[in-house]
Amino acid sequence: MIDFWFVIIAFLWTGYFVLEGFDFGVGLLAPFVSRNDAEQRQSLQTIGPVWDGNEVWLITAVGAMFAAFPAWYAGMFSGFYLPVMLVLVGLIVRGVGLEWRGKVENPAWCDLGIVVGSALPAFVWGTIFADLLYGSAAAAMLGGAFSLSVCLLHGAVFLALKTDGRVRARARTAALALSAVTLPIGVIALSGMGTIPALAAMAALAAAPALVWRHREGWAFLAMAGTIVLASTAVFTQLRTAPLPGLTLAEAASGPYTLTMLSWIGLIALPFVLGYQGWTYWVFRKRVLTAAGQ
Repeated sequence: MIDFWFVIIAFLWTGYFVLEGFDFGVGLLAPFVSRNDAEQRQSLQTIGPVWDGNEVWLITAVGAMFAAFPAWYAGMFSGFYLPVMLVLVGLIVRGVGLEWRGKVENPAWCDLGIVVGSALPAFVWGTIFADLLYGSAAAAMLGGAFSLSVCLLHGAVFLALKTDGRVRARARTAALALSAVTLPIGVIALSGMGTIPALAAMAALAAAPALVWRHREGWAFLAMAGTIVLASTAVFTQLRTAPLPGLTLAEAASGPYTLTMLSWIGLIALPFVLGYQGWTYWVFRKRVLTAAGQ
């Protein structure tokens, strides 16, 4: 049961990073690929129906940690109290910006809130997990730079996939330009891990801009999602040995009865959650068109 719930938690965190990764990237890039309010709305509409649902993965991952591994939960969120608070502030500010943008006369402050609220969690989550692995400030900064740059590239590819016209063209250009920064950072961050998932993540990351260049945005998006899945797999593979310094997974876990009850609850609830979110993405699968194309 301990290994089973560790895999579930790793799956939930990975789903969060994949889905919120392009959310954060779109929030950061929207002002830079848009030249007017209509294009800004077009960019943000790509994540409008899904961004709040994507955040459910974070709530579920943290809740599962609290129930299945309370010592890991307590040590991680108390040890990184300030970074986690920055993440929460960022998510709140971003949410307010996205919800209020169409309801105020001057949306400039909303756009600023979306950018800042996207940048904070995109960077901070990388610093937290890198610190968990290596326990050094230099590694934490590298982890933050890696997660931020991957989110930016992931968001650029998603915008190229989900828009048309000038926004799509600028998103493609942004994706190719960002790859020149993301690839070197990714090689440095992932090569130090020296595991097969980490090396595979580097290959997927290198494939994404090549696919964008060939106008294969759908495949490029899958390559970016694969990059995040493989990098997360590498991280959680290492965390399985010691989720916190001096703490084994068995020591961090709840008792057998609690894990058994959680398993039944998870087996009942998780398929409904996955089915609902899959249906949402299917309904909103089409491109967001410019006004001229609607």
